[in-house]
Amino acid sequence: MRGPPPSAKTVPEEAPFPFTDADRLVLSLTDEEYQCHDWEDMKSIIGQNNLSVLKRKPSDLRRYLNWTSNTKMAFGSVTNYLLECRLPKTWGSPPFMPASTILFDDPSDYRVLRNDWPYGLTPNLTHIVVWSRTTIPTDPETGDMTPESRRSVGKFVKNFFADKLGLDGDDKVLWFKNWVALQSVRTLEHIHVIIRDVEKDILDAWTKELDCHRL
Repeated sequence: MRGPPPSAKTVPEEAPFPFTDADRLVLSLTDEEYQCHDWEDMKSIIGQNNLSVLKRKPSDLRRYLNWTSNTKMAFGSVTNYLLECRLPKTWGSPPFMPASTILFDDPSDYRVLRNDWPYGLTPNLTHIVVWSRTTIPTDPETGDMTPESRRSVGKFVKNFFADKLGLDGDDKVLWFKNWVALQSVRTLEHIHVIIRDVEKDILDAWTKELDCHRL
């Protein structure tokens, strides 16, 4: 007889990042029982702005919990780790002084990286994070983006990602910004981009470090 999955016994009392009901459900499953988010599922979730249902694979979520705890012990916070190991040294420490106050106007103000801890997606989907040292305005009451910031981000995503993917590029790119309550790294501005069926050389071009990111 099969026993309960290991995760069922290890639901954390205090998670090292905002924990959702979807996360708790995932920790009761095995990878074999988990159903990956596919393209249609992501379109529906993002279209309805129902971001709290986004999940990682059970094994990835357990590893992410451990990694987050260990990283906080080693660096003091995930923010410190990102600033020291992943984001441009030219940014310094918050509060940042961006080259432009206009979102994604200056390449030195944003960094495109593959997500080290992506959601549990089907293999044809790639999860990218775009980090910004320019503030992305949000509504203080809802924690969601303002209409103006949503338009600015949408324009950037189309120009930077979708237009590079040919005539059907708009049908291969989705994006979202987690509400403030769902963010695991709140002090560093970022958006999430999901790309469908993208080739490695295009990903490499998007995520390469630029001269303006180096000291």
